[in-house]
Amino acid sequence: MRELVHNHVLSNVRGWNGLWTGRKSKQLQKMLSNFKVTILCGFITLLVFRGTLAGRNFYSVPAAQDLSVLHGLHLQEGGGGGSSNEELRRMWDAENKEEEENDPPPRDPNTPYTLGPEIKDWNEQRALWLSKNPQMAKTSNDTKDRILLVSGSQPKPCDNAVGDHYLVKGMKNKIDYCRLHDIEFFYNMAFLDQEMSGFWSKLPLIRKLMLAHPEVEWIWWMDSDAMFTDMVFELPLEKYQNHNLVVHGFDNMMANKSWVSLNTGSFLFRNCQWSLDLLDVWAPMGPKGPIRIEAGKLLTKTLAERPDFEADDQSALIYLLITQSELWSNKVFLESSFYLHGYWMIIVDKYEEIMEKYHPGFGDERWPFVTHFVGCKPCNSYHDHSIELCLAQMERAFNFADNQILQLLGYQHLGLQTDKVKRTRNETTDPLNLHLPIPKE
Repeated sequence: MRELVHNHVLSNVRGWNGLWTGRKSKQLQKMLSNFKVTILCGFITLLVFRGTLAGRNFYSVPAAQDLSVLHGLHLQEGGGGGSSNEELRRMWDAENKEEEENDPPPRDPNTPYTLGPEIKDWNEQRALWLSKNPQMAKTSNDTKDRILLVSGSQPKPCDNAVGDHYLVKGMKNKIDYCRLHDIEFFYNMAFLDQEMSGFWSKLPLIRKLMLAHPEVEWIWWMDSDAMFTDMVFELPLEKYQNHNLVVHGFDNMMANKSWVSLNTGSFLFRNCQWSLDLLDVWAPMGPKGPIRIEAGKLLTKTLAERPDFEADDQSALIYLLITQSELWSNKVFLESSFYLHGYWMIIVDKYEEIMEKYHPGFGDERWPFVTHFVGCKPCNSYHDHSIELCLAQMERAFNFADNQILQLLGYQHLGLQTDKVKRTRNETTDPLNLHLPIPKE
């Protein structure tokens, strides 16, 4: 099956080969550069976990309360946060330029790309492992299958300090949801396969995590630019007992071969042989270079209204579900009853109305489960939408979700546009409402 997809993609690609130049020895500079990056990353990590574990507002950037200041920081050149970010990027660029010289030579494009050795007995291997480790099969309350939420971002610093700030906010949002719902969380900042960059980097990561964590039943991928906005809603896993892939999508659009029939910004993969097999035929369109370019032409030719650009993981999955429907479709659940992926442009302006009329727990248009900022790239210097609009609405989405966390402490944000908070209930000597008799002195 892997060879079939490979032949489709490579029909017009031949003779691409070459070697990259050898690496020059610069051990001293690399050691100093690594030391600087290690110190800075360690400092940032301490800040992140201090804020996460202590529950304090450690952010120094008044994100959307004063958008002009925020935007100024985004564009800043010179002193302050902008300067340090640019310096760090220069260090990374110098380091990576040297590392690229030592990258392995390009693969022969006539050889199909693989994510790793082909495994055909994963269900048996996993079942045997779980029989020997039965305590690992369920969550701590022993009522539901284990879920591992996976997200990630580039190993380099963002192009601007504001981008890093919102990556931290997005991570905090995911940690909050996972803590409430007994879900494990894995955040990746490494390219595990240099050929599978960009959209495609999630595929080798998902496969590695499946094999490394046989105790996990579901791998749940979520893009870094997606936020949970309903902290109460739980996935209806019982609906998916007979399915192995759950992704937000629409059957009618799939029937029309729409290139946006589904969205891979948030989806669940069951840890099983079927999923490994799908990954094996999905991945060969992903290697960067001529393969990805030619695959993009095939996808544009097949899928309705798809623009002409290199292959992306979402279009490739739709292509497989259309052209090999008999192999995959019966195990794929296209979820549209709630917002496993909610497009931000149709959600964010309704938050105030939602708060007036409804309460968390619905997950659908009444209280969206996930708000996904497709086209907003705060970490990069290019954007599909206005950076001011994106940052303002990302701040609103974060605070909309954060209010549901802060209310447990007796606080909420003054407004969705500000990081400032107010008290919503008075302190009491009976915080658990146990109504115990007041102890005598």
